[in-house]
Amino acid sequence: MLRIRGTVGELPVDLTLELDESDWARLGAQFGVQVQTAQPQAAAAAPVAKPVNQDDALWQVARDLLRKAGQLSGPDLLDQLEGLTGSAAAGKRLLVRLRHSSDVKVASGGDTPLYSWIE
Repeated sequence: MLRIRGTVGELPVDLTLELDESDWARLGAQFGVQVQTAQPQAAAAAPVAKPVNQDDALWQVARDLLRKAGQLSGPDLLDQLEGLTGSAAAGKRLLVRLRHSSDVKVASGGDTPLYSWIE
C-alpha cells in the first residue's frame, strides 16, 4: 500500500494506492531496482535466496533516489521518502537508515542537514 498526502493548490490530498507485486516491480524498475515477485507454489519448494520484501525494495529505491540526486537537504529527502512510502513514520525510518548508511555522508547545511551520496 502506498499513501500520498499533501495538497494540490489549496485542496488537501490523501490518496491510498494498493499495489500488487507486479506494480511494485514496475515502480522499482523506474528507479533501476529489481523487485523479486512471489514464485508459483511448485517453484517455491526449491531452496531460494532470501526474497526481496517490500521494506528491502523501498530501501533500494531510497538509496537510488539519493544516489541519482547526489545531494538533498534533509527536509527535501524526507518529503520524497514520505511520498514513496505513503507514511511519515516509514519515511523517517528510511531517513534514519540512510543517515547511518556507509554510502551516505550527512553534513550540516545551516538549518538543515545535507545528505550526500558517496561514490
